[in-house]
Amino acid sequence: MTGRRPPSLAAQSRGFLIPVGRTEAEHRVRGSRFVAVACPCSSFDEALTVRDAERRRFHDATHHVFGSVLAGGESRFDDDGEPPGTGGRPVLASIEGGGLRNVVVVVTRYFGGTKLGTGGLARAYGEVAARAVGQIRSRRAVAGRRIRLVYRYEDMGAVNKVLDRAWIQRLGEEFGEEVRLEIGVPASELRIFRKQLLDATSGRIHLLDTGEELLVESDT
Repeated sequence: MTGRRPPSLAAQSRGFLIPVGRTEAEHRVRGSRFVAVACPCSSFDEALTVRDAERRRFHDATHHVFGSVLAGGESRFDDDGEPPGTGGRPVLASIEGGGLRNVVVVVTRYFGGTKLGTGGLARAYGEVAARAVGQIRSRRAVAGRRIRLVYRYEDMGAVNKVLDRAWIQRLGEEFGEEVRLEIGVPASELRIFRKQLLDATSGRIHLLDTGEELLVESDT
């Protein structure tokens, strides 16, 4: 069974965690072996690529269940032939419980000869997925926008003071007759950030919202 869940509007307005690197965990129950892999992904195509790689790595396993949540809160899961609700949903619940986005968790199962029942299966998939999620390094991020700034050299000090206090990401900088800077700004802070820059430069700075959405990561 394959399923999707729509994003939560409330969750999108808060910060979330994105994974850094890859982790693996293992769990054994009554002869069955469960191997979970958690790693970053920015699309469901990437999530399926990870799932397919695990299928090749464990080509003799019986099931390859996965769950994935993207930055916007969209989610997808697949039971891969397990009884509905026993594989993908527990994996997805473990991801959501860890507060992660842009992540995929694939759980490979080797059947040990003893049936675990629907409850046992769900607990096993959820347990090993939670272990992998719990071990992964992460950084905090929020949904943001790409902004272009153009300002005079004499305003550089004032602009930098505002930038140093804000949660932003510097994406690119050019020095010509004026300074041109591209940054990522949390969408929820864009209005106040614009006001701070205009106030700091007495309205001389030019700000352009490109309309491009991106993730703004924290350095901590």
